[in-house]
Amino acid sequence: MRSLAPRERMVLRAAREIQEGETVFVGTRLPLLAYLVAKDTHAPHAVALYENGLIREEAARELLFTMGDPPNILNATSASTTLDVMGMMQAGRVDLGLLGGAEVDRFGNVNSTEVEDPSGHLTRLPGSGGAADIASLARRTVILIPHEKRRLVERVRFRTSPGYGDGPGFREGAGLPPGGPTAIVTTHAVFRFDRAIAEAYLYEIFPGVTVDHVLVDMSWSPRIAQPLGMTRPFSEGEIGSLRRIDPDGFWTGGRG
Repeated sequence: MRSLAPRERMVLRAAREIQEGETVFVGTRLPLLAYLVAKDTHAPHAVALYENGLIREEAARELLFTMGDPPNILNATSASTTLDVMGMMQAGRVDLGLLGGAEVDRFGNVNSTEVEDPSGHLTRLPGSGGAADIASLARRTVILIPHEKRRLVERVRFRTSPGYGDGPGFREGAGLPPGGPTAIVTTHAVFRFDRAIAEAYLYEIFPGVTVDHVLVDMSWSPRIAQPLGMTRPFSEGEIGSLRRIDPDGFWTGGRG
């Protein structure tokens, strides 16, 4: 297998979470790449929704830098409004939402609002966009995030997009529909959620990664699946698909 950059591995593994025929709220950047790889490999009938109102049954023919780029509008199935696609999600018609963020915690809450460095300096981030709606209303969500201690935190500084809040019963108490995160895919590993305790556990690691590698770069100690899974090697078809979509590594930060 060809060597892969860490974010390439993350995108390719996240793509496997998308099932054939699903309606997927896509977003941009790395989640978009994951959707496009799935569409090109094992889920050709997956449908993409974008928060600017676009719906696509066929993938755009060029790399997208924003969801409003002309190639994404050209030949779209529907060019509607944000209200229309959010209404579809509220009606329960979105199977999966793909999310990124600056922080994620053990309950799957995502922060994309603000972070603080060790000196106390506060940095404001772009905020939710449609992420809070996706996390609240999609039937399930998958979170993509680089595997770093500052990102995998015990508790997010700001809960931009809800996962399981403070634990079991949070979503029901907040009036949210059934749903929530089913996986966190990082550059090292995959975490899944134990619904009984609403908490992420280490499910699978990438080839060449050890459990120690995973644990040293996160801020809580997750339970570990027994047996712990190992990610199936990525095929030449999967790798080739990603590198055709993002040939210069613009979103993945280069190639391995």
